[in-house]
Amino acid sequence: MSRRTAVVTGGAGFIGSHLCDVLTRSGFAVVCVDNFLTGSRANIADLLGAEHFELIEQDVNDKLAVNGAVDVVFHLASPASPADYLCHPIPTLMVGSIGTLSALELAKEHGARFVLASTSEVYGDPHQHPQTETYWGNVNPIGPRSVYDEAKRFSEAATAAYRREYGTDTAIARIFNTFGPRMRTDDGRAVPAFITRALTGQPLQVAGDGSQSRSLCYVDDTVAGLLTLATSRHPGPVNLGTEDERTVLDIARSILGLTSSAAGIEFVALPEDDPVRRRPDTTLARQAFGWEPQIPVEDGLAATAAWFAQQLATGAAL
Repeated sequence: MSRRTAVVTGGAGFIGSHLCDVLTRSGFAVVCVDNFLTGSRANIADLLGAEHFELIEQDVNDKLAVNGAVDVVFHLASPASPADYLCHPIPTLMVGSIGTLSALELAKEHGARFVLASTSEVYGDPHQHPQTETYWGNVNPIGPRSVYDEAKRFSEAATAAYRREYGTDTAIARIFNTFGPRMRTDDGRAVPAFITRALTGQPLQVAGDGSQSRSLCYVDDTVAGLLTLATSRHPGPVNLGTEDERTVLDIARSILGLTSSAAGIEFVALPEDDPVRRRPDTTLARQAFGWEPQIPVEDGLAATAAWFAQQLATGAAL
């Protein structure tokens, strides 16, 4: 039997590279598309040169051409951390709009299942808690974070439009606060920043008073959710995340404890439009296709800290 083919845009990124790993191990032929704006060749180093893995180095905003059959398109291409999308606001808007349309066209042309990696950021600073998929969100359309928030909201609208207009087999995943190995130390998200500072003896910088909450989901669980959604017929949107809600200050203290660091904590200014509370209602994912996170946050943090420690010990660029 011929292998099924999966295209992963943003496949050299944090989540994308883990997805490429699992797809390859699962017997797929994988086509990774990345322009390396925020992705890294190191993330896919073990796959480069593999028989059933192909890297296409290009901007997803340009027309995507893939030879042969395509069974599923995972669209993950986009700067995803505040540091990245604040540094690259126009590319973020472009990949969310033009890039999404390009990936949708590829799926339509090949009759492939299309899975959009959207985000909890479409809910903005939510007035509903926890957030259900029926909530329309509270987003500042011109704030600094809007380049990411509104790009993803457009992505969702385009995905739904292709489903209605062309009958394209689409699905939307709203990903919450994923963490794990291969995150960069400078990507601006709490977990890699806290772990790096704890391991290097620098005080952990907590924004505001640290009472804002996040719900951390280990990358293996997020990838499993994307794959389960892809093999279902559900159109989404569906939340992928954990209901284990913690304050940012509690996360910092947990990381200090698991790294046995005496670095301490210092408080810094709260970023503009930073969400106060963030926790998904994951009832739909459980009921629709039986997905829920399996890896406890502490286990995921320990694995992530161990990976960062190894990288620092070997002098690898993070």
